[in-house]
Amino acid sequence: MDDKRAGFVGLGLMGLPMAENLLRAGWDVTAWNRSAGPLQHFVAAGGRQAPSVAALRDLPVIAFMLPDLSFIEEAAEDLLARWAEIPPAPGTSLVVMSSVSPAKVKDFGNRVAGATQGRAVVVDAPVSGGTQGAADGTLAIMAGGSPGDFQRLGSFFAAMGTTVRHMGPLGSGSLAKACNQLIVGTTTAALAEAAELAERSGMDPAALFEVLAGGLAGSRVLENVGPRLVRKDYTPTGPAKFMHKDLSFVLDSARAAGSAAPMASAGVELYAELKRQGLGDQDLAVVRQAISQLSDAAGGAMKGIVSA
Repeated sequence: MDDKRAGFVGLGLMGLPMAENLLRAGWDVTAWNRSAGPLQHFVAAGGRQAPSVAALRDLPVIAFMLPDLSFIEEAAEDLLARWAEIPPAPGTSLVVMSSVSPAKVKDFGNRVAGATQGRAVVVDAPVSGGTQGAADGTLAIMAGGSPGDFQRLGSFFAAMGTTVRHMGPLGSGSLAKACNQLIVGTTTAALAEAAELAERSGMDPAALFEVLAGGLAGSRVLENVGPRLVRKDYTPTGPAKFMHKDLSFVLDSARAAGSAAPMASAGVELYAELKRQGLGDQDLAVVRQAISQLSDAAGGAMKGIVSA
């Protein structure tokens, strides 16, 4: 892509380091964020600040890194209204990099195409790798859109990720991310359950995870999340409540495809319980605390039955 100007909407835990990596790769990036603090940090790093999302309308690429599609649609409302009056340049790309519904991002793509007379396209390109991958520029990026749209964004994606794949038409990136979250969410829950069982049985969870890492149970999830589970360190690297949303997308996609999803179903219930316990704003590893509280509740119920 010759024109290396981009807009970036959403400078959160993931968005800010992603936008900074674009700057390091030579992109001229103008950002918008609801709160001022991250914007000031971004400007100090060499970026530009937009007064509104609509002010990004003339840029060839506009990326969105907001919590869900409803936030993106709200943020893009004035932008689409401007484009309805004066259509953007052909090939303008709106890149949805958040975890969103595969079905709803297709609807959003149709809406953008209608508002811009087909001149702007939506590419869904959610990421995986956490805050460390965002900072290091080593994210996995799963893109959905036409082959031409994907190829045109090659250098944009390369500035933020090292594993970049075209997964198929619009919505395919979000489906791939949903599958990713199915594995991450249920594996983290299984590790949390194992750690809690080990500790309550008098075993050192750190020793357990060390031996598991050398066998078939070893995984990137164990490597990255395991130490936080052992330490009970729930400092947010990404709010746990989003896993409930992401696993709900798995269930929606499974219903549409006629595919059974027993693990996703169990995961949705567990992360719903985590949110009910008021733990949703903490790190994904806090699923161990949710399981611990379920264990305490179950133990109390059993004691009541015995004493009766």
